[in-house]
Amino acid sequence: MNTAYTPTIAATQSVTRGTTSIKNLPINLFGSVMGLAGLGLAWRLSGQFYGVGGLLGEAIGAFAGLAFVLLTLGYLTKWWKHPEAVRAEFNHPIASNFFGTVTIALLLLSAVAAPHSQWLGQALWILGSVLTVLLAGLVASRLLSGGQDPSNAVPAWLIPGVATLDIAVTGAHMPMAWAAEFNLFALAVGVVLALVFYTRIFSRLVHQAALAKGMVPSLMVLIAPFEVGFLAYTNVFGEIDRFASVLFYFGLFLFVVLSFKVFRRDVPFAPSWWAISFPIAALSNAALKYAHAQDNTALMVIAAAILLFLTAALSVLTVKTLASLFKGKLLAN
Repeated sequence: MNTAYTPTIAATQSVTRGTTSIKNLPINLFGSVMGLAGLGLAWRLSGQFYGVGGLLGEAIGAFAGLAFVLLTLGYLTKWWKHPEAVRAEFNHPIASNFFGTVTIALLLLSAVAAPHSQWLGQALWILGSVLTVLLAGLVASRLLSGGQDPSNAVPAWLIPGVATLDIAVTGAHMPMAWAAEFNLFALAVGVVLALVFYTRIFSRLVHQAALAKGMVPSLMVLIAPFEVGFLAYTNVFGEIDRFASVLFYFGLFLFVVLSFKVFRRDVPFAPSWWAISFPIAALSNAALKYAHAQDNTALMVIAAAILLFLTAALSVLTVKTLASLFKGKLLAN
């Protein structure tokens, strides 16, 4: 997903070029919270399974929570001062999908918080789940209204579907009596939406012009339905069967294929690089869980390599993003 899509629609064109303003804070920057929270959960899994990195995972999870709070305050300020810019993003055929990054961040943070505060974890999960279902319904309704430009079928379309899958990923152990059925509902919605959107996106990527360089990192989101699907499926049904294995391995295959297309020197740094964070974080969590279940040395090595790569990548992205912010470039138009 192009997690740092910069609005260029009419409502934002009144900003003077080169100025720094909260009006230029894109909703999709919440994708950074998704990636950081996913990384924290992966290190937590590593600590539980292999006794390595548990404390690091908790620290990264806390940092993700801090990032979410700061971004939320920033975007609420944007909403208060520049409501027309927020409306423009929400009504845009591509940018509107990125509001799903907020709901996914809430769901992942619920899993981060749960071991430390059961009440907070449940509250974040309920809030994130309700907002996720509402957003998925709204986006699906818009698409079914017809008249959609085929060129808008980009990986960002997958965000609402992946978001509903994350309800089941993070809610499998919720104690509420209704949680089990709600997780099944979320899994059903997520699987079908991801399947429908995925086929349309794949067709667009094959038959139409290649994505612009700024959106190249968003190709990595194509692995998310398989790895998030693996996590949701195994959490809901409580076992890793052959179908779960198929989901994991195809996502791993796509990661290798897409890496050669995404990690290129001719794609310069931009906040859109955060697009790689959550899909690879989902792959890392899935790889750790699968390797532990299979008790296979080769799979453990693969899981460790993915986790270390993700950690290095998000470290670089965090440093570069903060540098861009302090230099006044991140919020410049």
